[in-house]
Amino acid sequence: MAFADLLEKTGGMGRFQIIHVILLCIPILLMASHNLLQNFSAAIPSHKCKINYTGILNSSSVRDGWVRVLSPLDENGRPESCLEFVEEQWRMVDSNSTFYNVSSVQTRDCMSGWEYNRDEFSSTIITEWDLVCGKKNRRQLAQSIYMSGVLVGAIILGGLSDRYGRRALLIWSYLQMAVSGICTAFSPNYLSYCVFRFLLGMALSGVGLNTTALIVEWVPTKVRTITGTLAGYSYTVGQLLLAGLAYGIRDWRWLQLSVSLPAFMFFLYSWWFSESARWLVLSGNPIKAVSEMKRVAKYNGKEEEAESITLETLKADMMKEMVCAKTSYSAIDLVRTSTMRRISFAMSLVWFSTSFAYYGLAMDLQKFGVSIYLIQVIFGAVDFPAKLISTTSMIYIGRRVTQFFSLLLGGLAILANIFIPNDLQTLRTSLAVFGKGCLAASFSCIFLYTTELYPTVIR
Repeated sequence: MAFADLLEKTGGMGRFQIIHVILLCIPILLMASHNLLQNFSAAIPSHKCKINYTGILNSSSVRDGWVRVLSPLDENGRPESCLEFVEEQWRMVDSNSTFYNVSSVQTRDCMSGWEYNRDEFSSTIITEWDLVCGKKNRRQLAQSIYMSGVLVGAIILGGLSDRYGRRALLIWSYLQMAVSGICTAFSPNYLSYCVFRFLLGMALSGVGLNTTALIVEWVPTKVRTITGTLAGYSYTVGQLLLAGLAYGIRDWRWLQLSVSLPAFMFFLYSWWFSESARWLVLSGNPIKAVSEMKRVAKYNGKEEEAESITLETLKADMMKEMVCAKTSYSAIDLVRTSTMRRISFAMSLVWFSTSFAYYGLAMDLQKFGVSIYLIQVIFGAVDFPAKLISTTSMIYIGRRVTQFFSLLLGGLAILANIFIPNDLQTLRTSLAVFGKGCLAASFSCIFLYTTELYPTVIR
């Protein structure tokens, strides 16, 4: 008897598994919020140089048919965002011609700061710390630092979960997510904001990895596709939730706080989770594994089966896993054999291409030229049919074919946008939405595909 058979003996997809999966999926709602939060908390409103009225308060802005001009105009006839005239200029009131070529009139960077249009966003990190013009790259840097935290969290928290258990690291990740998220909301400056966002990224990585492991290792094989899709849909709903929260909360600090506080609730109820019995066996703790299996069986109403699970029966039924527990494993095992090298290389390419394209589309919504809240809803809603098609395809056609076509179609849609003129904005946006849906289907597939291709001991 293998572990999957023992799991069926304790109730299969019983009451415990249903509650277990639901409680694990709820925090995924906020994973989407944190990953995509900078679309709103770091949104760039229209801005122009702040006018220094010192010395010109007593002079009229209109004089004898001439109007005062303090900033050059851009190609759309609006004041330049980052430049102002060294000396005030004048032009005729009725003049419709483009005037004051920047190259012929001396200009300089904004000296007194910027004025921001606050109709759409009352406050963002851009308006608070003036991350525009010469500092505009700091916006992308902050997001890159956050994603670096996700990478470091995968390496550190993923390794620690193999040593100390999925449950323990998941509990810690919830606590770190709550604390670092709240600290981010109260960041006094840009540097502290980046530090706390880095820690938040680490926590989100720990939540994602250990949530996936606990779902896969406690549900029967036949329902893994369904439960994996449920987790994926939780992320999709989270994208819609973020759009609603951001629409109602226009101040970035309150928005950050609103998506961070619920993590304390996740931290409190996560103590109810059972540690993975499969991990307990592989880590050399079969006694605790028996205890967890008994607990699950009783929760599923299988009292007689719970009594029949003993250390001796567990050792007899899971002899192969017990042998594996005596061998140590490391990252080297990912490339030790030709088969594992092929799997690891292919999976790395798929993960990179999916993530690179997905977040490239989803993390810069202002470039689409429509309401940022509307495009967030559209980008979230397209995941529903995409993941439904992906799930159906995985069940009836297989993982490999699903993975291949989701990446192929997504890549073609994004590449096609290169050749479409900028004035065809509707078509460009439609292709981007289609591509994002294909990449969401790819994500849905690869999460499940990766866990199934790797042996449990090095998963």
